[in-house]
Amino acid sequence: MTLLELSAAVRERHVSAVELVRTSLDRIERLNPPLNAVIALRPEEALLEAKDLDERVARGEDPGPLAGLPLLVKDNEHLAGMRTTFGSMTCRKAPPQEADGHIPGILRGAGAIAVGKTNVPEFTFEGFTDNELFGATRNPWAPDWSPGGSSGGSSAALAAGMAALATGTDGGGSIRTPSAFCGLAGLKPTNGVIARRPIPAWIDLSTFGPMATSIADVRLLLELEAGPAAGDPTALPYPPLMGEELPRRVLAAPRFLPFGPLPGPVEALFQGALASIERDLGLAVEPVEPVEPGSVFRSGNPYKDWFTICSVEHLYALGRETVIASLEHFGERFRQTMQEALATSLETYMGARRRRFEYVRELDELIGDDAVLVMPTMCVEGFRPDGVDPETGEVAGGPAYNTDVQNQTGHPALSVPAGVCPNGVPFGLQITGPRFRDDMVLALGAAWEAANSWPLAAPGYEPFSV
Repeated sequence: MTLLELSAAVRERHVSAVELVRTSLDRIERLNPPLNAVIALRPEEALLEAKDLDERVARGEDPGPLAGLPLLVKDNEHLAGMRTTFGSMTCRKAPPQEADGHIPGILRGAGAIAVGKTNVPEFTFEGFTDNELFGATRNPWAPDWSPGGSSGGSSAALAAGMAALATGTDGGGSIRTPSAFCGLAGLKPTNGVIARRPIPAWIDLSTFGPMATSIADVRLLLELEAGPAAGDPTALPYPPLMGEELPRRVLAAPRFLPFGPLPGPVEALFQGALASIERDLGLAVEPVEPVEPGSVFRSGNPYKDWFTICSVEHLYALGRETVIASLEHFGERFRQTMQEALATSLETYMGARRRRFEYVRELDELIGDDAVLVMPTMCVEGFRPDGVDPETGEVAGGPAYNTDVQNQTGHPALSVPAGVCPNGVPFGLQITGPRFRDDMVLALGAAWEAANSWPLAAPGYEPFSV
C-alpha cells in the first residue's frame, strides 16, 4: 500500500491509528534487536496521540494526508520530549527537546504519529551507521553488512517494515547511500526546495529529503516537505515543479572522479541497468566523455573539497573550544575529522568553497536542461557495519561514493533499486538531473520502477501495511 492508501484506510475507519501504532511498536520490539535501527521509543505518548486522532476521525475531521502513520525520526532531528544525541557520547545527557524539528513538525502536522528515533553515525559524518553510544546498525537485507549512512537507522527500519515513515537528511549522500544499500528510493532534492530550520552545520550542503519504498511515496513526501521557512535565504519561495516530463537525453558515467574501474559485480549491475533504460524505457544512453582520465570535473577534486568544507563548518558549529575540550570523548573517526579541521587554514577552506561554484558550472553545462546523468549510487558492493571494506580492510572512503558532488552543486539526485549484489546487498542506480527539475528525476524514477519493480521490504520482512 502507498502512504496515501494507508492513511485513507485510517480516515475511512477501515483501520485505526491505534492499531497502526501498536503494529509498529510490536514490530520494533520483535525485529529491531538484531538490527539496532531504532534507539529510542515513546510508546505511551504515541498511543495516546493515536487514540486522539481516531477520535477526531470519528467526529468527521480529516487529520491530514499522513493520518495515523507511524513515524521514526533520525537522531539528528529534534522531536519534542525526546533527546537528540547525534550518536555522540558528548550528547548522551542532552535534555529532551521542547519542540519538533522542521520536518518532524511538518509530518506530524500532516497526521503522522512519532513512535521513536533512529540510529546515526556520530554527528552524521559517515556513510555507515555506527557509534560508541548505541553501536552499529545492520542491514536487514544482509545482516553482516551496513545499511549505509548517515540515515542508516531510518533506511534499515523502513526496509524491515518497522514503520510507515522515517526521516532522512543528506549532506553528502546520507539519504542516497542507505537507500541504495537497503533497496529503497531516496531523493536528495535540489538544494533549496526543502527549507532548513535551523541552518545545518554544513551550511550550503545539507538538506532534508524523502526516502520510501516507492516513487509515489517519495513524491508525496517531497510535496509535503517542500517550501520556504523563515531564516533560510536559500529556500525557494514557490513549490517545485511536479510534472511528468521524461528527460530527452540520458548520460552515463561509472564515477565522478578517477578512482579506477568499478568492482566486477557493481559494473555488471550498472551495465544491466543501462541496457534496461534503452530496452524498457526506450531512451538512448550516451556515455560521458571524461574531461580528465576517469573524471567528470577539471576544476578540482570535489570529494576532498567536500571533506574540507564539512569538517571546518562542523568545527565552527560545535565551537573550537568545545571541540578541543571534547576530543577525548569523541569516537576515533570523528576525533580525527575534528583534528584535521583544527589544522585547516582559512585559505584551504575558502579555496574549497570557491571551487564549488566551478563544479556547479561544469555539471550544469554537462546536463543542460533536458538530460539526466545515471551512475551507480555506490561504487562498492557494501561494507561491514563498522564501515570497513572487506576488500581493503580499511574504512571505505572516497572511491566508494558517487554522492557528495550533488550536495556541492545543488542538483537533485535520486537513488532507485536496480538489483542485488552477490553478497545480498541491494545495488542502487543514481539519477542526477538539472537543478530545480526534481520532477524530471522522479519521472524517470517512476518509469524505471514501472519497468523494474522492486521488493517493498527486505527478504524475510513484511512491508508496513494493514
